[in-house]
Amino acid sequence: MQTIVNNALGYTEKEDLYRQFDNVSEDFADAELIGTPRILIVGCGGAGNNTSTRMHDIGIDGVDIIAINTDKQDLDRCRADKKILVGKSITRGLGAGGDPDVGRRAAELARGTLSEVLADSDLVFVTAGMGGGTGTGVAPVVADIAKECGAIVVGMVSTPFHVERARAIKAESGIQELSDAAHTVIALDNNRLLNYVPNLPMKQAFSVMDQLISETVKGISDTITKDSLINLDYADMRTVMNCGGVAVMLFGESKTRDKSSDVVRSALNHPLLDVDYRGATGCLVHITGGPDLTLKEAEEIASSLTYELGPHANVIWGARVEEEYEGGVRVMAIMTGVESAQIIGQAHQQRVPIRSVEGEIKQMEPMPVIGRGHKGPIIEYIQ
Repeated sequence: MQTIVNNALGYTEKEDLYRQFDNVSEDFADAELIGTPRILIVGCGGAGNNTSTRMHDIGIDGVDIIAINTDKQDLDRCRADKKILVGKSITRGLGAGGDPDVGRRAAELARGTLSEVLADSDLVFVTAGMGGGTGTGVAPVVADIAKECGAIVVGMVSTPFHVERARAIKAESGIQELSDAAHTVIALDNNRLLNYVPNLPMKQAFSVMDQLISETVKGISDTITKDSLINLDYADMRTVMNCGGVAVMLFGESKTRDKSSDVVRSALNHPLLDVDYRGATGCLVHITGGPDLTLKEAEEIASSLTYELGPHANVIWGARVEEEYEGGVRVMAIMTGVESAQIIGQAHQQRVPIRSVEGEIKQMEPMPVIGRGHKGPIIEYIQ
């Protein structure tokens, strides 16, 4: 997680420099390649557009990035492969005013165009900040259209701060709608972000969330598009994501002597997620290490991460060696079908025992909250 924070801080130092230039982008390359999944990232609303810009600047091979908004100024500032302004006739390009119904109507008016853009996609990530107007309203519509097009749809959203009471109510409703439309929803809690980086300036703190979402998506994309020693492919991703429901994303990294155990602790103690994952229906684990990574170490990491899962959980794991991880290891895991009181409702808030990786019993709340070349922006104005 510390690497993500460091990357986020480094990014914010460069961000103003990007804005000095006309950041324009190329149209979609021909993605209809045999054996190559078409992966799309769709950022909805202000927060989603921020994430789109971050992912565009990071550069993710084999992925097309789309930005959708009702606010023309916000969309103009965004960097993406394709930009779509929706709801022009009802918002005049001035935004949804915090009303998810306006965002939803805007997306529905653009359903035909969105269907064309999402056609033939295999894996679609829908990113948004929940609680506002555009992201909350547009994201479920985009997810629904993508699913109709036959894609596996993964929602990646951030939730409001506790003090934002009205937005929190809208967020809960929006996440439920997105859960109904998407195959899987991964939600990240801004409140836990506040606990982790309380002293960072606001811009840099939110940059950490953008970086986390971006590296999560990049990690998933790299997992299924890059060659691995123990391979994971699109079919594996479809198998796990089809389990549906709420998912938790775990990151861990270590360069210590006992890196196998340390990376598991790092992943399970992810500071932006707090879930009861024991009932997870599926788990995808990918391990990246240096040339010194042994098969035994990789197997131990995968086994420890999935120790608490039930006997019927569908666990798929893979491993890749990269020179830059010499002496270290990084693990990424997606657990689907986890318990989430906040996303599904406020039903069960009691504390339950969970076994730690060392075998101890401790208490845990089952309540998560849940640069490429540039050539000219492509903006579609939808009535």
